[in-house]
Amino acid sequence: MIEVYFTYVRDFIAQPWPWYVAGPLLALVMFVLLYFGHEFGISENFRLMCAADGADSMNEFFKIDWRAGEWNLLVALGAVFGGYLASHYFIGPQGDIAHISDATVTSLNQINIQVTQGAVPLVPEFLAWKALLTWQGLLMIAGGGFLVGFGARYAGGCTSGHAISGLSALQLPSLVAVIGFFMGGLVVTYFIIPFLF
Repeated sequence: MIEVYFTYVRDFIAQPWPWYVAGPLLALVMFVLLYFGHEFGISENFRLMCAADGADSMNEFFKIDWRAGEWNLLVALGAVFGGYLASHYFIGPQGDIAHISDATVTSLNQINIQVTQGAVPLVPEFLAWKALLTWQGLLMIAGGGFLVGFGARYAGGCTSGHAISGLSALQLPSLVAVIGFFMGGLVVTYFIIPFLF
């Protein structure tokens, strides 16, 4: 009986959720956070962790009350452990399906990034450890990592902070940041990645 119930719950959670279910759930979470005076964002956790580890003695930027952000640290940890639990115990092998469009598969294959429809791609060669010894890999991994970290701090938040929390709070700077995120993504997709590969 318990095994049947577990299978039912697993299949229910693992199904693709339509926008009209996921969207209102996300809106509800944002409403609850705003009601209690919190804003959601993942990149803020790096600042909280540095402050908790004593970086406040080295830089003014980290002189914050990190205990007030413990809830956000728990959200980030929950995302990591929840993803692990879901992939290992709930979703299982049938969750190893990449739901990407045929057009995306074709585009990636045209620039020598081999992807097969319906299968989670292995780590592409340009993201493997040995790729750090090539200029493309170094640019994608180290350069991209630096730009993401610098960009999140310079923009005052990451994509989740601005696009989900900032827009739901009707913050104009978040709208500007989200437009910038999309423009940057389009430039990288259509000009930089094809040039590199």
